[in-house]
Amino acid sequence: MAAQTRTIPVVSYAEDVTARVSGADAGLLLLRGAVGAVMAVHGAQKLFGWFGGAGFDPTAAMLGAAGYPGERAMTWVLGLSEVVGGLALAVGLLTPLAAASVIGVMINAVAVKWGFAWSGPIAAADPRGVEYEVLLGAAGVVLALTGAGRVSVDGALGALRGGRLAAGAAAVVLGVAAAAGVLLLRGL
Repeated sequence: MAAQTRTIPVVSYAEDVTARVSGADAGLLLLRGAVGAVMAVHGAQKLFGWFGGAGFDPTAAMLGAAGYPGERAMTWVLGLSEVVGGLALAVGLLTPLAAASVIGVMINAVAVKWGFAWSGPIAAADPRGVEYEVLLGAAGVVLALTGAGRVSVDGALGALRGGRLAAGAAAVVLGVAAAAGVLLLRGL
């Protein structure tokens, strides 16, 4: 009996670019826009006091009280991670790296809340509940692993189009490693 050969269909970039926007692409656009906007606004609150935020000095004092050394430098790291990462995520630019910033910030946010007499993972009336941070961090992981979709800067440039598991997994590892490094500076 002769061996059968199988061929794998090849999709060219031309076919990929002319393909219609799918429901997944629209969903990724909505998820990126929402998470990115929330992150960017929170960063602007911390750095500049915009949108009813506390501003730079109170944020630095909070980080110092939470045990972060060099609280002024850490405020810049935190605020810029949120603003730049959030804006990049919203437009779908270097999405895995933008998602890594969300992951790292949210891991630290959970750690800070645990450090202030944590009362449980889900506490509706308790501002120390971590469900919000876990949800944003999970969205970061999802976006790192799936990519930005067609309706994004990455999609328009052909860079990181679609889900690239290796790049997404590397971004998740980068976000976790960056968070772990900052937490080690803090003394966990």
